[in-house]
This record gives sequence, C-alpha cells and structure tokens, in this order.
Amino acid sequence: MQTKPFRIGTRGSPLALAQAAETRARLMVAHGLPEEMFEIVVLSTKGDRITDRSLAEVGGKGLFTEELEAQLSAGDLDFAVHSSKDMPTALPDGLELSAFLPREDFRDAFIGRTAPSLMALPEGATIGSSSLRRQALIRRRRPDISVITFRGLVETRLRKLEEGQADATLLAMAGLNRLSMPEVATDVMDPRDFPPAPAQGAICIESRIGDCRILDLLEPINDAPTYDAVSCERAFLGALDGSCRTPIAGYAVCDGDHLRFCGLILTPDGSQEHAVELDGHRRDALRIGNQAGTMVRTAAGPGFFADWT
Repeated sequence: MQTKPFRIGTRGSPLALAQAAETRARLMVAHGLPEEMFEIVVLSTKGDRITDRSLAEVGGKGLFTEELEAQLSAGDLDFAVHSSKDMPTALPDGLELSAFLPREDFRDAFIGRTAPSLMALPEGATIGSSSLRRQALIRRRRPDISVITFRGLVETRLRKLEEGQADATLLAMAGLNRLSMPEVATDVMDPRDFPPAPAQGAICIESRIGDCRILDLLEPINDAPTYDAVSCERAFLGALDGSCRTPIAGYAVCDGDHLRFCGLILTPDGSQEHAVELDGHRRDALRIGNQAGTMVRTAAGPGFFADWT
C-alpha cells in the first residue's frame, strides 16, 4: 500500500501548474485519495529560462522536458505532466507517454489589439509569434503581415501585446481555457484554414516503461479518444522528423471507432504547402499518422525540405 505521496513533476508556469493540478484532481477522484497523497514537484527547464530566442534557435521541444525526464529516469519523480505538443517524438530510453487527459479545445486563439481577427488587420500590421507553424500560416493567409518573435509565458505575451509591441498574437485556446481567461481571444481560428500543432490542447503523462504501480494508478484517468488522436498526430510528426524547427500542422478527430486525420506541411514563408486527409479505424491510429506523413513527404519531394533549419 502506498504510504508516501506520489511525486508529480511539472514546469513552474501558471499553465503547467494548472495542468498538474488537474491531473492530481482526477487521480484523487479516481482512487479516492486525499490531496496530500500527491506532491507536485516544480522544476525549471532550459526552455523556461531562455525566452529571448525562438525554440528553433536553441534546440527545439526537448528544452521543456529534459530536466523532468532526467529526474523521472532516476526515480526521483513518479511521473511527469506535460503539454503534449512540447514532447519530442523520440523519448529517452525507458520512458513512455502512458496517459492523456481529455483534450481541451485544440484550436488557435487570435488576440488582436488593433483588429479582432487576422483578416481584419490593416496591411503591414505586426503579429508576435515564435511558432514557425503559426508564422507560416500567417504568411500563407496574409503575406503583407510582419511577424516578430514573441516568447514567454501566456501572461508575458499578453503584456507585450498590451505594451504595443505587436498588433496581435496567437495562443492555444486550450491554454486560455485552462487559465480561466478565454475572453482574451478576439477570434478562434478555423482549423480547416489554420490547423493547430499536432497534439495541441492535450495534457500527457510520462512515466517509466514497465512501472506497473504507476501504470495502474494512471489507467483510470486515461482518455482513450485523446490517446488515439494524439498518437496519430505524433506518428505524423515522427514520419516527418518534425520538431519546432519545421512548420507542420495536423489534427485527428475521433468519432466512435472512426478516426479522421488532416495534416499540412508548409515552407516557412507559407508560399508552398502539401496537405493530406486520411481516415480509418481508431485502432489504426499509428498507421494512419505514419502513412499521412509518408504521403506528404513523398509528394513534396526532397527539395521542399531543403530550406528547413
């Protein structure tokens, strides 16, 4: 019988803490355990400390997970809670994504200071975003728009916007909802025109492979449709060797046993793109995602990727 608290690893941002608290609350309900049986352990990651450059310049997605994964591998944490879109497709040996909470809204939110939507912005307006995907999609729709790098916590980016450093910015709607501030969005982007990052809006839990005690703990809070949808999206990324260095978008939707996936790759300037749509049974989620990635890579040809950094 567990007598010591389970140790939950997380980053220290308000959003990360909200995600860890949601995980703890679901586990308390699922197992009838008191709050003191779960200790939230906050770690600072390199991605949190470096905020003046884009992730593409400083190493990609792993910057938000390295410190947590090191302590998880060492046994100092029982499991770690992450934003799924921050996770590299290749995890350290011995670790796995063992559970996903029910997915929040995966769409992007537009926050306009001088106009309510992307298409309403005046010619030559400035949008702040550090995401290569968002930058490419903005340029695809509005090549006249100037895009500058915005990094930092949600609150930091909103403060930069208020200070007039840009006319607008884009954030994940899921994050705004989890921080109880959905009202700051002046528009919500249609995923058919402005598709999200793969795995956006989903909280994942990383644990040690074969740790049956923790797997049994997490199993009741795993949301199967989210698990299958995000697994499909991550397989798409994996087939493209995708990271924060590449403009890749994609999302899967489960309807009963059916899964539909839509994916898109773009050049950084948004001028060229290759899209794919596939569907099938949810049990084939990994195959569908991998096939979709292979299809767009083949259609694009090696020259399409030459300028990706």
